[in-house]
Amino acid sequence: MSGAVQYDKVRAIEWRDGAIHLLDQRVLPSVVRYEVCRDAGQVAAAITGMVVRGAPAIGVTAAYGAVLAATSAFAAAGPQWRAAMAPDMERLRRSRPTAVNLHWALVRMEEVMAHLGPQDPTAAMTAAAARLHADDIEANRRMGALGAALLPAGARLLTHCNTGALATGGYGTALGVVRAAAAGNGVAAVYADETRPWLQGARLTAWELVTEGLPATILADGAAGALLKRGDIDAVLVGADRIAANGDTANKIGTYGLAVLARHHGVPFYVVAPTSTIDRACADGSQIPIEERDPLEVLAFCGVRHSPEQAQAWNPVFDVTPAELIDALITEAGVVEHPRAPGIAALFDRVTPR
Repeated sequence: MSGAVQYDKVRAIEWRDGAIHLLDQRVLPSVVRYEVCRDAGQVAAAITGMVVRGAPAIGVTAAYGAVLAATSAFAAAGPQWRAAMAPDMERLRRSRPTAVNLHWALVRMEEVMAHLGPQDPTAAMTAAAARLHADDIEANRRMGALGAALLPAGARLLTHCNTGALATGGYGTALGVVRAAAAGNGVAAVYADETRPWLQGARLTAWELVTEGLPATILADGAAGALLKRGDIDAVLVGADRIAANGDTANKIGTYGLAVLARHHGVPFYVVAPTSTIDRACADGSQIPIEERDPLEVLAFCGVRHSPEQAQAWNPVFDVTPAELIDALITEAGVVEHPRAPGIAALFDRVTPR
């Protein structure tokens, strides 16, 4: 509505002067700084090192990384730029294995490359990456509106990890629903799981909410069950890094347990993600690769080890929530209640080809 607060101040990815400027999410909220990437190797390192994180944001960043790869390849090899950029594209592909948006974005960029001649590809590829970026923001706004329509006025919401503008091209997926609900019928409370071991909820989601002037309450991951039992939550909103064809969803570790708790307490559990996160070649969650990271992320905190030297740690980054625990999948193409393969497949009939 005209004049309404839009809650849309945060952007984590900017393309300026032939370089990617990434809001460094490793140091938020205490430090606000941008890391500048001028070649594809730096982009791949930023994705792996979690300077940028969140499946849609990784996809947008990878698209701009392909632009940098092509520019460098043309400078080095001229008309043979496609072959010359192959190692950089592979490096980008390997930077995070679970987020399917990364692969999707690189395929989109390769489709653009296939129609280019031997001349400098920079302008055409920059335009393609910018379109992909803008499309992501528009998709997030659409998901926000669709998701907000499912919520009561003055909703009390629980989130996990960070699913906002920091995790996307802008606005956000699950946190985009929070933004849209706040701008519409309002939200009474937003609870953010701290999300161990990287504390994306405590550091990033809370920072976004505070920046927008929205309510923010942080809780330990293990406190979610007690909060749900009290009856203080109207809906749980989470994002996704990869969704299988049957609706099984990989998201930040801890999501599966939260889904089980929500079902036990009769609280709707909503997954909010663009159709680019759906991997139609992946039949079910058992086929989703689960990234594991350095055990020290669990054994230490802020660089200080708190566990015995002899102790080991298991540090999966994601878990898989079975489709039967998901009350609705909210995408830019529509909402699928109780997602199953036929309903998910039908979404792609509504996606506008670009």
